[in-house]
Amino acid sequence: MSSIGLLSGTTPSWPSLYDPGIELLHIAHNDPVQPRGAYLTHPIDVFRFTLYWTLIFYTPIFLFCGLYAFLNLTFPPTQRSNVARREISDDGVYPLTLLPYSPRDGAAPLLRPPKPKPNEGRSRTTFAILVFLTFATLSIAGAAIGSAIIGYILAGIYKLAKFNMSTWIPFLWSVISVLVGLLSVWPFVIDII
Repeated sequence: MSSIGLLSGTTPSWPSLYDPGIELLHIAHNDPVQPRGAYLTHPIDVFRFTLYWTLIFYTPIFLFCGLYAFLNLTFPPTQRSNVARREISDDGVYPLTLLPYSPRDGAAPLLRPPKPKPNEGRSRTTFAILVFLTFATLSIAGAAIGSAIIGYILAGIYKLAKFNMSTWIPFLWSVISVLVGLLSVWPFVIDII
């Protein structure tokens, strides 16, 4: 790998990950820019590297959740019959069946008018495809927005502090971003699935 330093102005090709040991081990009396390292100098490059890594880590997780929701909506679990919901009376002789209505309602379920079915024209499969496409769209949008925020903040901090940004930094922050995103999305996704 060629030497790509901060002053050269050239952008390394993606992913340009190198042995991180050259910057973490035996760093005393060495230059901040290592000859075998790859460094990012432009904010758009930091965003691009962060976007690529975030898409790689973020999108498969959302697509898996979307596929799981798609399968759950397309092939719902079977409902148990009323036979499984029987109870035995106090004397143990006559089985009692749970009623689907409360005696306090005052009306039997057969006397109530039928409720209109929402989305009568939409099939279960169509709704499942819409859910899957929503997951796919949100995964790409979330990765783009998250990597733009993180990438440009990182570029600004590193430029302000006059540090050299290794190509490992967008990789690590993408992992952190995805893990934080999973923590915040979990309760919402579990309700859909």
